[in-house]
Amino acid sequence: MKTKEVVLTGNQAIARGFYEAGGLVAASYPGSPTVDIMESIKRNYDEIYSEFSTNEKVALEVAIGASFAGARAMASMKHVGVNIAADPLMTFTQTKINGGFLLVTGDDPGMSSSQNEQDNRIIGKFANMAILDPSNSQEAKDFTKIAFSLSEEYSTPFMLRITSRLCHSRSKVKLEKREERDITGFNGDLSDYCMVPPNTYKKQYVMKDRIEKLKQAAENMDINILEEGNNKDVLIITSGLVYNNLKELGLDISIYKLGMVYPLPIEKIKQLAKEYSKVIVIEEMMPFIENELKINGIDCEGKKYFSFTGELSTEDIEKGLFSAGVIDKLKYKENDEVKTVQRLPMFCSGCPHRPVFDILKKSRKKVIGDIGCYSLAALYPLEVLDTIISMGASIGILKGMTKALNMKDKGEPLVAVIGDGTFFHSGMPGMVNMLHQMEDGENMTIIILNNGTTAMTGGQHTASSGSYAEEDDMNVNMVKLINSMGFDRVKVVDQFKYKEAKNIINEEIKYPGLSIVITTRPCALKFKIKETHFYVDPKICIGCRSCVKTNCPPILMKEYEGFDKLKSSINSDMCVGCSVCAQVCPVGAIKRSE
Repeated sequence: MKTKEVVLTGNQAIARGFYEAGGLVAASYPGSPTVDIMESIKRNYDEIYSEFSTNEKVALEVAIGASFAGARAMASMKHVGVNIAADPLMTFTQTKINGGFLLVTGDDPGMSSSQNEQDNRIIGKFANMAILDPSNSQEAKDFTKIAFSLSEEYSTPFMLRITSRLCHSRSKVKLEKREERDITGFNGDLSDYCMVPPNTYKKQYVMKDRIEKLKQAAENMDINILEEGNNKDVLIITSGLVYNNLKELGLDISIYKLGMVYPLPIEKIKQLAKEYSKVIVIEEMMPFIENELKINGIDCEGKKYFSFTGELSTEDIEKGLFSAGVIDKLKYKENDEVKTVQRLPMFCSGCPHRPVFDILKKSRKKVIGDIGCYSLAALYPLEVLDTIISMGASIGILKGMTKALNMKDKGEPLVAVIGDGTFFHSGMPGMVNMLHQMEDGENMTIIILNNGTTAMTGGQHTASSGSYAEEDDMNVNMVKLINSMGFDRVKVVDQFKYKEAKNIINEEIKYPGLSIVITTRPCALKFKIKETHFYVDPKICIGCRSCVKTNCPPILMKEYEGFDKLKSSINSDMCVGCSVCAQVCPVGAIKRSE
């Protein structure tokens, strides 16, 4: 019977690999570039229990519990999500496992959708985890299955490290049948699962022993592949998607492509290195493989010729090899690159965040931002946010900044904004901490943008989504939750009632203490909100651009026949009828169509 082939993204291939491996429980928190792993499981594989958890730590713990019960389990998240999950992760890698366990991390070279560019191969080593690094969708599927087999053979969690480009790029994948697996149930020895001294002392040696055994096994692993060329001067060592970019150059050169990047087959590489005059490592971001080789006494070069940040394209690799003297001419030139028109990052039509940031911009107060769609408010043309660090950080930063300023009599009204998904993810601890050592006169305003979804990553649910969609099984009443924490001054506003919202927000900013404002409009894109569109009457419009300054995509200035001055206009196909533009117009030139 012929094997069926389909075209899959790297994310979809990992989901398929988990299915074929007999996976039972998968948990995640939505974060680009790995979102579609869980979305694909939810769409296609009913045999698997899957969830988007409250945050990455919880997702990891859900998967750990399933593994302890004997099920093959997977947690997936973007690279910075592993930071959130690090607390249980660093202890979990000490324990035995029952069912195979895989942690998928989506690294983001070039920071396409991230606040930093950390290299999670380093975290994998730090946590004493073996790390697999696929180079295409077929390998993403295969390596997922291999990881579960090795995880159970060596009783250790595995990391699958994938990058943004591979997450989203597509290639052919051969589909195979699912391997149905029973579970053993949890019958563990407490010394293997209760991580308290003196148990943990012994586990340090267990982890060391597991890595040593995997290092020996790596010497003969099929996923580490040597491609011999006729040029015996140089051996290139690489892994992941970089391998494909290197192959685009069509060089007759020896390449050792690593499938497992930690632990490395050191003895094999030592023997290979003796056969070549020079060893060059090509890898994106940190010199992880290069440093591992140097630690083990293998002379090599790498970051001397290749950037430590961003993606390494075929052109970048060619330039690096030219600088290293491996090739004597360049086939690609910089001016051969196709220049694309830059797109201005903007909120969607009808986005409920827009009126809030229009109000805050006009208030001229310092605003501490957080992670979500509303991070766009830091960029031109809004430029409202003054700081953005990490999920949930806005509330703690708000407190620390206020305390510091007040200590030197430099206090001023400060505002923090946070979305509902981010609030439930990691904002609640900071909110509870606000109760500690509060003082009268500390002027802080927290605005919770409750749009009912994790919008920036595709519209996954939050704990309050049920207030907007009856089919969602979570409907946490945010006002009751915050009141139960001990906060009394909580105002709820409909930001599409612009003048009313503006008055309330400005009133709370003036309040000499801590106040909380919760906005109530849902995400227009997720909930497909569309009302009768608005239009501009050019006879009334004075061209003041008040509507344009709300930065709504359908609105622009244009020439009307019979008028010398540019007037505002609204693209009726894009307008969803939110009415904010009409409310800020000082002369009533913007009207709702019949």
